[in-house]
Amino acid sequence: MCGIMGCVGKCDVREVILNGLAKQEYRGYDSAGVALREEDGFRNIKLVGRVAELRRLVEESAAKESTASEKNGGRTLSGIGHTRWATHGGVTVTNAHPHESSDGQIALVHNGIIENAREIRARLETEGIVFVTETDTESPCQQLAWLYKEHGDALRAMTELCNSITGMYTLVILFRDRPGEIWCARRLAPLVAAHADGVSYCASDPTALLEYTHDLFFLEDGEMAQLTADGCRFFGFDGKERKKAPIRLQWDSAMAEKGRYEHFMRKEIDEQPNVTRLTIDAHTVVTSVGMEKDLKLPEGFMRGIRRVRFIACGTSYYAALAACNLMESFDNTLDVRAEIASEYRFRNTAEGNDTLAVFVSQSGETADTLAAARLSQSKGTRCIAITNVRGSTLDREIEHTLRTLAGPEIGVAATKTFTAQLCLLDLLVLQLLKYRGTLSAGDEARLIGGLRVVPAQQQALLEREAEIEALAEKYADSKGFFFIGRRESVPLTLEGALKLKEIAYLPSEAYAAGEMKHGPIAMLDEKLTVVALVPHDDLREKMLSSVQECRARKAPIILLAAEGDEEAREFCNDIFFIPKTERELFPLVGVVPLQLFAYHTAKTLGHGIDMPRNLAKSVTVE
Repeated sequence: MCGIMGCVGKCDVREVILNGLAKQEYRGYDSAGVALREEDGFRNIKLVGRVAELRRLVEESAAKESTASEKNGGRTLSGIGHTRWATHGGVTVTNAHPHESSDGQIALVHNGIIENAREIRARLETEGIVFVTETDTESPCQQLAWLYKEHGDALRAMTELCNSITGMYTLVILFRDRPGEIWCARRLAPLVAAHADGVSYCASDPTALLEYTHDLFFLEDGEMAQLTADGCRFFGFDGKERKKAPIRLQWDSAMAEKGRYEHFMRKEIDEQPNVTRLTIDAHTVVTSVGMEKDLKLPEGFMRGIRRVRFIACGTSYYAALAACNLMESFDNTLDVRAEIASEYRFRNTAEGNDTLAVFVSQSGETADTLAAARLSQSKGTRCIAITNVRGSTLDREIEHTLRTLAGPEIGVAATKTFTAQLCLLDLLVLQLLKYRGTLSAGDEARLIGGLRVVPAQQQALLEREAEIEALAEKYADSKGFFFIGRRESVPLTLEGALKLKEIAYLPSEAYAAGEMKHGPIAMLDEKLTVVALVPHDDLREKMLSSVQECRARKAPIILLAAEGDEEAREFCNDIFFIPKTERELFPLVGVVPLQLFAYHTAKTLGHGIDMPRNLAKSVTVE
């Protein structure tokens, strides 16, 4: 979950490292640090705090020092940097990365968890090695120094290290006596490398490298790399060299910049109409779904399928729930379920070639989703992946992949990637139903026609932001929130509640409205606000009955109702109208005001919106 940046070659290494860390700060922001290999050795600068503060310290250090390298133009030969999301050990300067070995030979940064760190530490301590941190990271750092001292060969030491540690990790390493090299290793945690114009780079996230090149090497599990000014070499954990071709990522580096916006989250909310439009245009032809070009399924792929599982974590799981609702609306011959990946991977499920599993992950690196996908594939399950990142582990490991067209998302709280997943999953479900013959031509034309107007409806909602901002300011002092809905609205209640938790830190829960009487209603009073989603569908009257029950307990009610439903005003304290859309497509429209409500509530309360406390963008550890 931490952010890593490395650079070696003919450039301003310090500036590249600091810029790369700033672009990845959403991955972790407890502490930050850099280790710079200069002509007289390592300069290791770290602190508890943000990258902006680290930059100030680095610049102050550079101004004070008068090394030979600086006299010759300030050339740093190589460097590595890190933004930490703490797992093992408290948030202290000592525990911050980079770590150095006790002999000063190794500087190392790490993303992931070393499961046998205690055993390594205990053994090395009996050899007289002194450990100074509480982290699991120090164990591979000290172990590598021990191995390198024994062998004097970096590749052999790296190979032995990677075969002696267990867990999931990315390691990026400087050797003191190899100033023009960076060594990397990957096991289950993401790392991308690149080379351009006499400089080699590595990072946890491809967005950190886009301003230098779009041709990227995504390291595989069990793979190492040696980076120099001349290029990148790759090796297996057996020490044998591997040939590797770069993958071209078609993202514009400007997409990872805030531009005129105060927060990335707000920018990414605004980008949703275009993301939705791109997705629809890519996978439809007039009033028909047409995914055959991008989803090359073998003939008869859907024949014999009896079970469909949509598997994901967090926000992606809520998109999976919406897909599950859509599929079962049109095909009652299938056992269709949405599953939480972190639970699914540990259950004794009946899987095989009669099961289709769809794995959804924004980053394509979500540890639990990857583990669930590997389990399913080992059982012969037919699998499809949906991810936002070309070249990610999920994209590479599953044969049939659809990529969302959201572009890089920097805000920790997902917005445009959720919308992109919703839209792409809708289209995938329609395509699969069409293959099975359970989607009529009339319903296909109705839903594709409905999708085509969604971007304009999303844009219209964004233009009414002031109404949502006023509601957020009015209710920001609530002691908590309940979000309620039915059927298509239930995934949105979960997402609306999650967004408030993530960035406003307010207690917020989501319920299927019919469940309120089974316990949650006991919580209601005049300080607990209910946000009710009431589209104009066949369940409208039942929703309004649930709203009346809440109002009778004196709870303030915010109603998100269908445009033109003036009668609904009498059931609430405040109302916000949402454009009418096809019933099955309501989540694509209804999500926008919920995102804006969370954003403006957090802003009213003065919270750090793009980097909420205790969270990281990609959950790459279990």
